[in-house]
Amino acid sequence: MHDRPQKRSKLTLFIGIALVLGIITGFILNKTYTGTENMKIFNAELQSKQLLLQMKPYEKIKDSTLFNNLLAQQKNIAAQKKTAEASLLVTEDGTTAQATIKLFADSLKNINSLLATQTDTALAAYKNLLKQKDLVSLEKNENLKARDKKLEWFTILADIFLRLIKMIVAPLVFTTLVVGVAKLGDIKAVGRIGGKTLLWFISASLVSLLLGMVLVNVFEPGKAMQLTLPDSAVNTGIDKAALTIREFFYHVFPASVVDAMAKNEILQIVVFALFFGVAAAAIGDIAKPVVRALDAIAHIILKVTGYVMKFAPLAVFGAMTAIIAKQGIGILKTYSIFIGEFYFGLLVLWLVLILAGFLFIRSRVFNLIKRIREPILLAFSTSSSEAAFPKTMLELERFGCKDKIVSFVLPLGYSFNLDGSMMYMTFASLFIAQSYGMHIPLPTQLTMLLVLMLTSKGIAGVPRASLVVIAGTLATFNIPEAGIALLLGIDPLLDMGRSATNVVGNSIATAVVSKWEGELRHGHSHEHDHGHGHSHQQEHGHV
Repeated sequence: MHDRPQKRSKLTLFIGIALVLGIITGFILNKTYTGTENMKIFNAELQSKQLLLQMKPYEKIKDSTLFNNLLAQQKNIAAQKKTAEASLLVTEDGTTAQATIKLFADSLKNINSLLATQTDTALAAYKNLLKQKDLVSLEKNENLKARDKKLEWFTILADIFLRLIKMIVAPLVFTTLVVGVAKLGDIKAVGRIGGKTLLWFISASLVSLLLGMVLVNVFEPGKAMQLTLPDSAVNTGIDKAALTIREFFYHVFPASVVDAMAKNEILQIVVFALFFGVAAAAIGDIAKPVVRALDAIAHIILKVTGYVMKFAPLAVFGAMTAIIAKQGIGILKTYSIFIGEFYFGLLVLWLVLILAGFLFIRSRVFNLIKRIREPILLAFSTSSSEAAFPKTMLELERFGCKDKIVSFVLPLGYSFNLDGSMMYMTFASLFIAQSYGMHIPLPTQLTMLLVLMLTSKGIAGVPRASLVVIAGTLATFNIPEAGIALLLGIDPLLDMGRSATNVVGNSIATAVVSKWEGELRHGHSHEHDHGHGHSHQQEHGHV
């Protein structure tokens, strides 16, 4: 039974080898297999930049005061037209209301005509440049599709693994959390541990967001970029996150648990599992068979996790090969300052988290980081903290955290405590503003920080989820959303670092909450595959 650590380090070794092989293969393919497409894409981007420069003189506003006045009038009349259209539904005199709406529509048409005279965009030369730009964009998109098709087999390897992990996550979160909550015994214990957990999560989130804000203001990576700004009409392909309070609560509370599981909505599953677990604890002995059954299912799923993890090195190889074959070393040169400063920021965040952990669990925090190196490497390589979830759960239990605490805190962490993603959100949002040469005052930055704090809750460790939240935040603070186009190319490289950081943050949080509850034992490296050990069987009497 003592061969377990050796097996663990073997998988870590294979993942490490796959990572290196993926990078080497990616560089080779970048120069050979996808070389033609990469060159065509690079040329299309150069042409697009040159055309944008040629178009700028035509877009120059002749009289900025008049232009701004017209814009203000346009906004005012558009609002009045909207009000008139709304009143049409309740008014008895429909003819007068329609006449008013037509008057506003004519006024808007006149203002638009006047706005057009303020620039030379109506000239044939400008329209010709616009047509050329559209053709260049079309050519670039065709080459992007051709390159993606060539690298399809590598991305499929990573996609299959991530799909298998997602297959496991929902039932694993539900079963372990229900068993964990049922074992806590009553709603008071759930409330007590929940309160401590949320206190840590909110503190860690605020520290991460603040750190991102401070570093981006100190480094100012956006000013060093000096890139031609993307076209305001650029479709980034990223949806905006819903920022309304209603949408936020709809995202938290499930209408259907089946739908929540089908869509892998971790936060909704957590809410249902909490209700289910508390109810199971409340009815006592009648619920014992159900809790035992869910406990058995959790063990089976953890065994399935062991099988799925064997595919991890292949997934890592595929993901790394595809990223490097697409981006090459050129992207690192262009964005080196931003990437370097962001990873330095992540390193500082790791040190802050480890220091916070040290204050509560002393030198054991270093042992914890050593134990979770495999989930960290896995999250880094696949750009998904979700991929590391089952393995993190196992390692925390081997470290000495009580299974009932792990199954309660860790799933919540995937909705409320994504420290790496948090830091990235303030860092990236302000970086985009800097790239546009926009100055955002400190009070506005702090408001942005609080908005991000709310809107980011419930985004599980899914690739590109952070960009969705950033898109919504940019729109709220009138920063051009097209700025996300600046990040699209490097986002996979940044996603790797923040996913690994999310694993570190959640692991330390679980260990600290276990310590607060007096449930942190000395770990056992020889525990069997189930990870939950024998503690499940011993504690059924406490349901």
